[in-house]
Amino acid sequence: MSIGILGKKLGMSQFFDEQGRAVPVTLIEAGPCRITQLKTSDTDGYAAVQIGFGDTREKLINKPAKGHLSKSGELLLRHLREYRVEGFDGLELGTTITVGSFEAGQKVDVSGDTMGRGFAGYQKRHGFTRGPMTHGSKNHREPGSTGAGTTPGRVYPGKRMAGRYGGKQRTTRGLTILKVDSDRNLLVVKGSVPGKPGTLLNIRPAKRVGNKPAQGGK
Repeated sequence: MSIGILGKKLGMSQFFDEQGRAVPVTLIEAGPCRITQLKTSDTDGYAAVQIGFGDTREKLINKPAKGHLSKSGELLLRHLREYRVEGFDGLELGTTITVGSFEAGQKVDVSGDTMGRGFAGYQKRHGFTRGPMTHGSKNHREPGSTGAGTTPGRVYPGKRMAGRYGGKQRTTRGLTILKVDSDRNLLVVKGSVPGKPGTLLNIRPAKRVGNKPAQGGK
């Protein structure tokens, strides 16, 4: 039963298909993850599976987290995520989840934080066209008008302006797994995924394939 897995983006490369064409791919080091909690409708109001991933130092985990993780026999897990499920077939507390639960050709949705670019201007953040560069113009990379003066006398919320760019969670849907390397815990996924090398990624079976819900998806 494939519920999902956590991993780390290693970077991009290329993969040659059967026709000899070079396909851009992303290498993801996924798992192994350990099931740290089984949530049921009776105890939590919904059914879900929580998994943990990534080693960390013991001094960075507080006592409540240690008590929680000790129930699954693991104390040094850095990241925790949960997945809603309808049943717990084959899922037990302390079970290890590996890339073996995925297969080549499977469609997946990959979530992660995009690269943070700090405080960015109008052109970089929103793709605005710059102003004239000659004939005495001083409006090169300025925002231009932000709204009428008397009415409404203010800037409407949501106005596209300069500000923090990137560093937000995004999901790339419907990516195809080209290869699964269980020996090295690697997933080779066609295309690009959010984030830079080292970014924590959440890989789940695709909810939709094209315009139709995937098998088992909601």
